[in-house]
Amino acid sequence: MREVLIIGGGVIGLTTGVLLAEDGVRVRVWSREGVAGTTSAVAGGLCWPYRIEPAQRAAEWAVRSFATFAELARRPSATGVRMRAGTMVDDPPAAEWAALVGPRTVAPVVDMTTYLPYLQRRLEAAGGRFQQRAPRSLDEVADAAPVVVNCTGLGARELVPDPSLRPIRGQLVVVADPGVEEWYVSAGHGAAESTYVIPQPYGVLLGGTAEEDAEDTEPDPATAEAILARCARVRPELAGAEVLAHRVGLRPYRPSVRLETVRLPGGGVCVHHYGHGGAGITVSWASAEDAVRLASEAAIRRGHDVP
Repeated sequence: MREVLIIGGGVIGLTTGVLLAEDGVRVRVWSREGVAGTTSAVAGGLCWPYRIEPAQRAAEWAVRSFATFAELARRPSATGVRMRAGTMVDDPPAAEWAALVGPRTVAPVVDMTTYLPYLQRRLEAAGGRFQQRAPRSLDEVADAAPVVVNCTGLGARELVPDPSLRPIRGQLVVVADPGVEEWYVSAGHGAAESTYVIPQPYGVLLGGTAEEDAEDTEPDPATAEAILARCARVRPELAGAEVLAHRVGLRPYRPSVRLETVRLPGGGVCVHHYGHGGAGITVSWASAEDAVRLASEAAIRRGHDVP
């Protein structure tokens, strides 16, 4: 496999690009925005398989990715990954994930303001290129590379097009850290509201919401007040904490993550790799490994494998 074009510069696209580039493949990543403008950039960063289907496959990906994040956490200043203790109050998760973490555990917490630039640097150090460019349809990329990997998240709804993609709106509040040491999550399956407290180097992220089919990316003041109140009930030290920022992101939910190969006009191939819901970070390394395998198999079938 000599050359791959990846569409989408969020955590899924960048991770896939890193794996390919470090394997000697010429990689270009096309992204509508710089890394700071992607949905991944506003994520809370706690690794757990939230709002992703099928749950069993997601749990397996999460367990595999956990090991990579644990290794990255050995260099937190460079990668933004830290292993932090916390408590999860949730519906019973898939067996593999439950066995790994339990209700009280140490899990990866990823500072996306550091992690996404880290992935971009790692991509470029391996010879990959990150370019701000946004095709309007797959027809536009049919001749751009022998193999295309579509990691556009919610953007695939129009790009493919794929009407099965739905946005799940998430809103959070960033407050000054009053000394929170551990994360906390209470998020029932399918619930429109959740309560989470995630300490990061720049403050504490408080959430959250899961509003299906809502696409407004402006923070709602009433929602923010409700989030602050819920979080203060479980962590009283947060009451009255200075509000630093508000964030809104649209999670790319699909009834099942799409990971498959299709033919493009002109004979090229596209590996679809999107629809990770609220767990893109959590499953990123294992899901990307599977996408790379599909891309390699597709390239071999087309005769573009390395001699």
